[in-house]
Amino acid sequence: MREAIHNLEASKIREVANAGIGRADVLAFWFGEGDEVTPEPIRQAAIASLQQGETFYAHNLGLPELREAVARYMSGLHPAIDAARIAITSGGVSALMLAMQALVDAGDEVVAVTPVWPNLTAQPAILGARVRCVSLVPKAGQWTLDLDALRATVTPATKLLVLNAPNNPTGWTLTRAEQQEILDHCRRTGTWILADEVYERLYFEPSPTPSGLKQDAPSDGPVPNGCAPSFLDVAAPDDRLVVVHSFSKSFLMTGWRLGWLVLPPALVEGMGKLIEFNTSCTSVFTQRAGIAALAHSAEITPRVVAHLKTCRDTLIPLLAELPGVQVAPARGGMYAFFRLEGFDDSLALAKRLVAEAGLGLAPGSAFAPEAQGWLRWCFASKDPGRLVEGVSRLKRWLAQ
Repeated sequence: MREAIHNLEASKIREVANAGIGRADVLAFWFGEGDEVTPEPIRQAAIASLQQGETFYAHNLGLPELREAVARYMSGLHPAIDAARIAITSGGVSALMLAMQALVDAGDEVVAVTPVWPNLTAQPAILGARVRCVSLVPKAGQWTLDLDALRATVTPATKLLVLNAPNNPTGWTLTRAEQQEILDHCRRTGTWILADEVYERLYFEPSPTPSGLKQDAPSDGPVPNGCAPSFLDVAAPDDRLVVVHSFSKSFLMTGWRLGWLVLPPALVEGMGKLIEFNTSCTSVFTQRAGIAALAHSAEITPRVVAHLKTCRDTLIPLLAELPGVQVAPARGGMYAFFRLEGFDDSLALAKRLVAEAGLGLAPGSAFAPEAQGWLRWCFASKDPGRLVEGVSRLKRWLAQ
């Protein structure tokens, strides 16, 4: 086995979950998915596809009708995007790895903003890249980016900058002004940007209108069914920018493994080759489900976001009332990221909470060393009452 693979750190989230999976007395909030099934129209589209016998290979880059649907959907949120720039992938994870494979050679320098979902730092390491990290800084529970530190770290020697915003686990979100500054800097250094924007629709703040979006709203007004600021709002089509998306979060489709990439035109042909050598293509019935998801996006996603905001606004005040807790409302995403004063080993703490409180959370150390002592709580719960009960268990445990 290659040394890079041997040295990969096993998932700390899985380590905690393995200690509690199968226990009926554990309230589990450790994984990044909700407990609501995929909406009926999406499931029925996949069933219809299977019944029609669509069980054969598809185009490497995806069904033309799905690429067109994704382009229309994205163009409703951002300046117009041509379907020729869209590549359909077997999940957001695959999209990220394909982008890494397209851009990173062994020995290249990759800079990642952390804390972040561990796959984003593991993937370049698997390819033999040297990974450097720029840490977000917590202030009263809210994580922020030091742009000066980022500019100092990203140099002409940096091949790729990896950013996830809205961020898993912190809920941190870039402003459009910050995105413009980062893009301008990376243009000067010749650095590619890989923007993981899978949580862009799970956004709880007013959404500024992209300058290239044709609608009657003023340039700083809200976007109907809005989203977080995106690098697509400030970048040109031929910029060194790859944007990753997934159907998982906004459409309740985590198990379907369906995602997409927005690429500069020059990368599209090569991406088709990479998909051929990774997965060949995405299954047709899954792509049919994606077409249905986009067709029903105006009804599905706003409902999902409204419910997540209710969940967030249920959980955060209850956590904030507990003694020694640092927490702030997430601006986007589906997680509360909080610190318990006096507990410095988040993995040991998470395991104790499973064993002693029946509460399953993800340890902050899974996302970066600087998040040691923090915990991630996925608040995507169909029943917000589970969140209330979870805080009650934490409160009783702390009292003991």
